[in-house]
This record gives sequence, structure tokens and C-alpha cells, in this order.
Amino acid sequence: MTETREHLRNAACIINPEAAHKKWRRRKRLKRFLDRELPGKKFDVLADKGNMIGLVRKISPAFSTIIAVGGDGTIADVLQGIREARREKDVLLGIVPLGSGNAFRKSLAIPKDVGRALRVLHEGEPREVNLMEIEGFLCGFSSIGATAGASDKTLQTKVQGFWGHLLAGLGLLSRPLWEVEAELEDGIDERGAPFDRKVLKLKILDCVVAKSNYFGYSWRIAPKASLDDDYLDITFFEMPGWKYALLLPLTYFGLYQRRLRNFKARKLVLRGQGLPVQYHGEYLGTRDRVEVKSMPRAIRIIAPPRSTQKR
Repeated sequence: MTETREHLRNAACIINPEAAHKKWRRRKRLKRFLDRELPGKKFDVLADKGNMIGLVRKISPAFSTIIAVGGDGTIADVLQGIREARREKDVLLGIVPLGSGNAFRKSLAIPKDVGRALRVLHEGEPREVNLMEIEGFLCGFSSIGATAGASDKTLQTKVQGFWGHLLAGLGLLSRPLWEVEAELEDGIDERGAPFDRKVLKLKILDCVVAKSNYFGYSWRIAPKASLDDDYLDITFFEMPGWKYALLLPLTYFGLYQRRLRNFKARKLVLRGQGLPVQYHGEYLGTRDRVEVKSMPRAIRIIAPPRSTQKR
């Protein structure tokens, strides 16, 4: 706790004014509250992804704490900026959820309520977490396939947020499965047996690769994932779109995943044709080859003390 308070004396707040349908701009009372309560220097950033990463990379050497005020995309950009500045060991990451989904904070038991999240900033403790890298970007969760394709379609529509994702997902119900080759290294198979290398030929609708448990809107997509171990959690959804939709209530709560093919590995290379890729809800486009690897001890994050964590 003492270390956290000491770091907050030299903090920068990266605020995304576009998060959650411009919540920062729309809700004047909330903006006044955050203006008053957020510690350190505030950067009210209206920038695209590259510029936000560049800003964080530039300012990271001057601050001991950087606070991401926004959604999962904002957190991903702040993580990437800190990493590109090579300040992962020196900077604490703080999170104030201001986005629509706010999935990453849930895996850390950071409250969604802004006031309670601010309390965590002041009363929490540093927690070292293991993350992952997908196509060069540091993150906590990702998907390759239908979910990423839905993220892309959501960006092209006027309906955003949960309903936008739902409508976009409906358009993928009849999509043919992707034929892929999955190469896994240094892992544990479905039976708990270790392996050095494994190659699988699969037909998938989706491949979820995660370190944290949740996608946006509290979807417990990766119940076996852990921010504390050194492994990627890899789940293959080998099913048609209509079945995926039918089982959504069960996968939402992480119940059906126990029946799906799941592996732990330190590295995954997925090969296929035109595979959509997303991480933290950020669409990366399509790839014929996607590489994901575990990143142990990637960053320290201000989180609630474990003895008091409640989701």
C-alpha cells in the first residue's frame, strides 16, 4: 500500500474521451468528479491507436504510475506504450474502467464502479501479472475467427456496444469453418500430460487465446486462464455458427468450455486462410499466420489486495 501511494505522487492519467460512446464527454458530473479525484497529470487524448501508443511511449520515462481511464482498448494501448518504452519493470499500471465492456479489469477484481475503482488506486497493492503477445501487441485476451470478425463488423455499423456485437455476430452464423493448423509449443494437453510440440489439424469457428478470464460484458470466455501462470490458455470452438449461438448462454458463464478442446502452451502458431484477429476488442485485420506467445512477469498492476477481492 505504501509503495502504491508513493507511485501515485508521480502519476499520469491517459483518458480516452471516446470510450463507452464518449462517456467522458457526455456525463459532465462524472467528468467533474474524475477531474477532481484522479491523481497526477491528465492527458485527455483524442487520438487513434498509433498516436495513443506513441504518447504513452513518450511520457513513460517521466512517470512512475500510468493510469488507463477507458475500456479494454485503452488499456491495451497503454500496455503497449509502456512496453515499447521498456518501462514494464519501473511503471505501475492503474485502471479506471470507463469503457463499454471492461473485461480485463474483471479478471483483476477491479470494480466497475468508478468511485470504487479509484479507491483501489489508493488502497490497492501492486500485482505482477503474466500476459501474452499476439502479433507484436501485449494483451490479456484475444480471439482468432468469428469473434474477431464480429468486432470488425461492429466497427462498420452505427450500432455499437453490446447490441452492435450481437447483431454483427448474427451475420456469422452461416459462415463456413476455418481450416487451420495449430502448432503448440511447451505445453500441457487436455489430459494434463506435458508436451514439447504438438500440431493439430482443425476446423474451427473460433480460437480463444487468453491470460485473463473475460471478454467484454462479463463473458467468462476462458474460465481456465490465469494471470499467474506462464501458459497461454487456448480453446478451440469446433462447431458451426448455429450451435455456437445456441450454446451462448452456457459459454457466456464459462460452463460449456469444459467440453471443448483446451490446451496450455507457451507459444501458439495458427495457420489458415484469411483469419480475423482481435485483442482486447481491437480488430487487427486478417492473417494467414498468427503467432501468440506467453509473456511472464509482463507488468505490475494496482489491484485490490487478494484477501479482499470480490467480483
